[in-house]
Amino acid sequence: MTSRVDTSPLMDARSAVKILTRVDAWGVAPWVSGGWGIDALVGTQTRPHADLDLVVPRPDCGVIQAALEPLGFVHDTWVEPGLPARIVLCTDSGHQVDLHPVIVDELGNGWQPLGAGAWTEYPAEGLGALGSIEGRQVRCLTPELQLRHHLGYPVDDKDLHDLRILATEYRLAIPPGLLDRDGHGEPGQRQGAEVGPRRVPARRAEVV
Repeated sequence: MTSRVDTSPLMDARSAVKILTRVDAWGVAPWVSGGWGIDALVGTQTRPHADLDLVVPRPDCGVIQAALEPLGFVHDTWVEPGLPARIVLCTDSGHQVDLHPVIVDELGNGWQPLGAGAWTEYPAEGLGALGSIEGRQVRCLTPELQLRHHLGYPVDDKDLHDLRILATEYRLAIPPGLLDRDGHGEPGQRQGAEVGPRRVPARRAEVV
């Protein structure tokens, strides 16, 4: 039996910066989340990324779609989950940007509708971090909010990698035994370094 090979294009740092620069030129400053959000926090790419996750105030989603359309990005209406939780923009070559629409309240908290009456919260204090991708400053989620969003569902190998970074670089508490698993819910050989000295704390944005 041959193993399946993932041939989907990767969202490299250069592509991510190109997208963020274009979005910024259209007057939108999203928060980078997901795997690139964690790599932005530490200021270096630590693993390959299949997409770029952006948390976006809901009224700005259309602006981003218009900004990226000339780059070949179109809304994939067949992907699940889709609206209201997510807008997936794809190119013919398979590059992908995931928009996570949020309703921002008067206190600066973001609320992402998931459908069927379910919501995900982005507290204002969790939207205050700054990171960098290839030297370009970006807004991103704090390590604490990244951790919260990595829990509550079965983790895979990429999630375990991200959780190890959060534990190692920011000394965040991780559920017991989680980092000793192989990404499929089974105990396995632990990878990565033990929790060590904390890095410089995530930079905070002056205005969110």
